[in-house]
Amino acid sequence: MHPQALPADPLPAHRLSLARIAAAPARIAPEFLQSPQYDCEPLSAALGCTVTLKVETVNPIRSFKGRGAERLVAAALESEPRRPLACASAGNWGQAVAWSCRRRGAQVRVWAATTANRLKVERMRALGALVRLEGGDFDAAKAAARAWAAGTGARFLEDGLDVEAAEGAGTMALELTAAGGQWDAACLPLGNGALLTGNARWLKAALPGIRVAGVVASGAPAMRDSWLRGPGAAVVETTAARTIADGIAVRVPIPEAVADMHGLVDVVHAVEDEALRDAMRLLHRHAGLVVEPAGAAGLAGVLAARADYAGARVVVPVCGGNVDPSRLGEWLLGAP
Repeated sequence: MHPQALPADPLPAHRLSLARIAAAPARIAPEFLQSPQYDCEPLSAALGCTVTLKVETVNPIRSFKGRGAERLVAAALESEPRRPLACASAGNWGQAVAWSCRRRGAQVRVWAATTANRLKVERMRALGALVRLEGGDFDAAKAAARAWAAGTGARFLEDGLDVEAAEGAGTMALELTAAGGQWDAACLPLGNGALLTGNARWLKAALPGIRVAGVVASGAPAMRDSWLRGPGAAVVETTAARTIADGIAVRVPIPEAVADMHGLVDVVHAVEDEALRDAMRLLHRHAGLVVEPAGAAGLAGVLAARADYAGARVVVPVCGGNVDPSRLGEWLLGAP
């Protein structure tokens, strides 16, 4: 894939670079590139708007995270090939980093919460990661991982902080706009921020006037609350993150990721878990896709603010398909 011509940059001083997003595909394994994108007619009819799906579940780790991990792991190993690597994950980032490390003959230590999705933990280990379960949620596991890295001199690969992760994720938008498509809005999940900011960075430049929305779970509002405080304000931490969407269950925002949102994000929707389940069921019924709660958050945002999207052309990424097997029937089919 050849780099696209750079659009005019409305935010030339932004931390994320349009030039690096355009060049990123050359550093990403082809397994994670050129994911399916199409207008889903039955889903569009059900929602009253034209929904373009960008399907990121048909790759070796069933999520978009491979794009950013490929960029970041490659850069880390090129600059310091002997330095140990560590990260923290709810599951998908850890799989992505483990896959990228294995591809390059390296190993990574991954911290996850004791409550982490067992399917994701099993897959991280199968991909060669040394997984340690510590802390009651993602942010507690992240604190433990960061402390271990600081004590040992390991490189801590942080999704949302390291620009490579966001710029790698931004290659989704690069592919969306390559064929000249036009959209009125994009609605994307908001966890640590890399997915939203990487894609918003390219979309806002390539498609002036597009409205970019992030989506958080109502039970994990820290990123939304931090963004609403405005540029330069301290982030808002919460004591708990209560949602079925482990991939966006953030209670301690990364200040740099929140800062990256300003000038790129127009609105952040907060959705209840029931809306996430409804979105999962709609994607299964109308697109034949098995999608985890966080991966369906973009569509849940459209559902929650349906009047705002009526008649519009809307991009919705389907970001992850690692569903807890024990909850599959309940979440997708409504069965107990």
